[in-house]
Amino acid sequence: MKTLDRFPRVSLGIFPTPIQKLENISALLGRNIYIKRDDLTGLGLGGNKLRKLEFLLADAQRQGAEIVFTTGGAQSNHAMLTAAAAGKLGMRAILVLKKRGVTACVGNQLLERLMGTEVRFVDTDDYADIYAEMDRIGQASGRPYYKIPCGGSNALGALGYVDCAREIAAQDMRFDHIVCAEGSGGTMAGLALGAKLFLPGTKVHGMMVDTDPFDRITPELMRESAALLEVPLEITPEDYHLRDMCGPGYAIASAAGNAAVSLMAAREGIFLDPVYTGKAFAGLLEMAEEGVFGEEENVLFLHTGGAGGLFAIEME
Repeated sequence: MKTLDRFPRVSLGIFPTPIQKLENISALLGRNIYIKRDDLTGLGLGGNKLRKLEFLLADAQRQGAEIVFTTGGAQSNHAMLTAAAAGKLGMRAILVLKKRGVTACVGNQLLERLMGTEVRFVDTDDYADIYAEMDRIGQASGRPYYKIPCGGSNALGALGYVDCAREIAAQDMRFDHIVCAEGSGGTMAGLALGAKLFLPGTKVHGMMVDTDPFDRITPELMRESAALLEVPLEITPEDYHLRDMCGPGYAIASAAGNAAVSLMAAREGIFLDPVYTGKAFAGLLEMAEEGVFGEEENVLFLHTGGAGGLFAIEME
């Protein structure tokens, strides 16, 4: 196996992030519920994307990139954090975003304006159009550039969450279940692969907040990341568990997600967001109600950040 430490990496976040027991919610559910605070990774408003960006931007530096492109929806947490990280490393970020969602100067759009980030909107649902526009802008600039996919979700970016599983294994707690949001696939795939390597017996559950075919995307990314690590693993459906929590649609708040956001805020003083973590925690609550978790089992919820969405996405 090729160790994670052999991959080029830049230091962007504050790790390890803490694990805390949600005492009030645990009492409410009659289950042992913990939270891993990847919303406290340090740069920008924190969030899971920094783990991926440590590997991706190191690769961009290795290739001599001066411009970094990425994409997502108008309120993409990943895009905002990419801009923050690129600026910290002395690179120029250009965000080529889908003209979908809230494009006004609120939430992550406000943060991007404060950073002086160049943002361009493309009126399309096809990422092929987005990546073609990146190439057009990059080639016209005459500068070396690097393209990061939506969510940083490729085999290299997913290594950030393989490493997160290794970090969890070193934090002296055994977890029977890990629950996370799945919006582009990389976090879930990295965690599931990392659990297979470092957390034997732990089930990883991806709460799908978009309608992409994650039953195909997740194992594909796991296999590609395993290939980077030179690990000959067979990936089976038992290695990852998926649950549809999209509700009315991607980046559209759901009643269950909003209730989960309010519950976490009221009982634990921790803020989730309506697009990712709120829906994901709603999935955890449903699983607890259905008896998926045993009374003596330990359940870890991964808080992937996304606070900017609270100030942009309408919640009923």
